[in-house]
Amino acid sequence: MRDTWYKTSHLLDVKQSGNMAVPRFENYKNQPLEFTFPKNFNGKKPVIDSSKKRIKAAIIREKGSNSEREMANAMYLAGFDVKDVHMTDLISGRETLDDIKFIAAVGGFSNSDVLGSAKGWAGAFLYNEKANTALKNFFHKDDTLSLGVCNGCQLFIELGLLNPNDTEKPKMLHNDSGKFECNFTSVTIQENNSVMLSSLAGSTLGIWAAHGEGKFSFPKQESNYNIVGKYGYDTFPANPNGSDYNTAMMTDASGRHLVMMPHLERSTFPWNWGHYPKNTNDEVSPWLEAFVNARKWLEIN
Repeated sequence: MRDTWYKTSHLLDVKQSGNMAVPRFENYKNQPLEFTFPKNFNGKKPVIDSSKKRIKAAIIREKGSNSEREMANAMYLAGFDVKDVHMTDLISGRETLDDIKFIAAVGGFSNSDVLGSAKGWAGAFLYNEKANTALKNFFHKDDTLSLGVCNGCQLFIELGLLNPNDTEKPKMLHNDSGKFECNFTSVTIQENNSVMLSSLAGSTLGIWAAHGEGKFSFPKQESNYNIVGKYGYDTFPANPNGSDYNTAMMTDASGRHLVMMPHLERSTFPWNWGHYPKNTNDEVSPWLEAFVNARKWLEIN
């Protein structure tokens, strides 16, 4: 019955996605959402010590960015003092990031993806001296953290920030389907040294993905990269883009700078998920632990 219902959509999809329409139709029923939550997860919102001064974090956004409010809320719930920083603030010098310990470059469609996703955003950093200096100074410190999600991931990869010493760097390419893909999928967290995600190793969690150029393309073998998260299945549509090594999330060598194509900030509450385990009273999803981990690391570093 489900196949019959799906058939019309599939015939339309053939015209949009070409050959990728076939695995989408065949695999939707062969990729059930199966989750493994962290053993220590209690589903409660973090308890923040109001007597402590909150560590300063910043949202970085460009014209066309989105999800900045979801990101700011996740950071705030984890205990950060969150500042909204637009590219015009960095370009003009109104913001230098000198007192910021944690930055998050958010998702969306900066500059409407003209010339490619995050290409214009990267240019705003590369060709504006004050913005360039602010970002370089931030990444040169050893007591800062960063997160790039979706468009922010494309930005950091485009700028080569995760593999600065590599001559040939990773790239973000168009999805194998050739079009924007949005679905609720899952990610399995590998054993890793990520500040934000190491405590979630072994977990498989539901997460939203929504992008047109989300395919990680690596010039070297998998062992050369710190791949933190992989899609729950390595075939389309659970892997919505065809990334090398089924990559969904990765960090730099230090584990302090994390990028991902799926949106953890859009998946922080049970009601955000397309499917969540029944009979729970969880206030938050396990993804919020990533932001709490960031705050705890900064408190001791």
